[in-house]
Amino acid sequence: MDRLHSMRVFSRVIEQGSFAGAARELNLSPAVVTRLVADLEEHLGARLINRTTRRLALTDTGELYLERVRQILTEVEEAEALAGAATSEPRGHLRVLAPPAFAVHQLAKHLPKFHALYPKVSLELSVPGAVESVDENFDVSILTEGRRPLDGSFIARRLARSEVIACASPEYLDKRGRPSHPKDLVDHDTMVPTFLREVVWHRGPSSDGDAGESVTQVPTRSALSTVHTDTMYAAALAGLGITGLPSFVAEDALMEHALERVLPEWHLVMTTLYAGMPTRKHVPARTRVFVDFLVQTFGGEDHDPWLQAAGCETPG
Repeated sequence: MDRLHSMRVFSRVIEQGSFAGAARELNLSPAVVTRLVADLEEHLGARLINRTTRRLALTDTGELYLERVRQILTEVEEAEALAGAATSEPRGHLRVLAPPAFAVHQLAKHLPKFHALYPKVSLELSVPGAVESVDENFDVSILTEGRRPLDGSFIARRLARSEVIACASPEYLDKRGRPSHPKDLVDHDTMVPTFLREVVWHRGPSSDGDAGESVTQVPTRSALSTVHTDTMYAAALAGLGITGLPSFVAEDALMEHALERVLPEWHLVMTTLYAGMPTRKHVPARTRVFVDFLVQTFGGEDHDPWLQAAGCETPG
């Protein structure tokens, strides 16, 4: 028995003064209305209504029960209205999980625009490290798909593609020279992640029929090893050497000519960024508008908007 439905039917019977009137109001048959009230009485083990041929009269128990039922139905309606508002109007607290470098170099600079559009949405941003799967403790997870495809039961919307490219400061390159091929890097100071045992360079096919090329190198002259992307970014800005950076990290420095792309026809790794959500059911408006905002901001396409903005896309 649907207890709440039976309560609504019982309340409507009393309001209409008859089973037939309640049936018409609720678009049910009189037999169904009568059965629902009888089932409710049987469940409670008490008579609620005294039935006569002319009218209905509440029993003492029925009067007390009706008072509580009306309170319950009012609270349920208020709760449903509140939930409906949370689903339709962007407001409330939004928890977002993101890789640190993306949060620092991309999310942070776009959040003022989002806040201006949706001032009733407050944002909690968690940036513990790399994010490869949706965390159900968060409304939105910014995911990075690299060599391994995304795996899991969640909804993901593509934000953009990002290349890892080689960068260095113009001052460093003026002093040490600009390499024309990955093999030239043996004469340069480089910065690589601690876990990296080899670096694979890729160059795509060219218009003259060249099928492309791959070069694998083992780092030998590492001026700095770290897994912290922003440390390598800062060291590159300071002129320590050549390093690989995601395009979304290097974008501003490339546009300001604080960094210069090295070996612009070559790239290291391609990744795709997604906004992931645990489920599609009952997604609050604040979550929907935030994901829509990210897709609109970064394009949602299978290309690199950050290299395009900096004017140094990989040819091919």
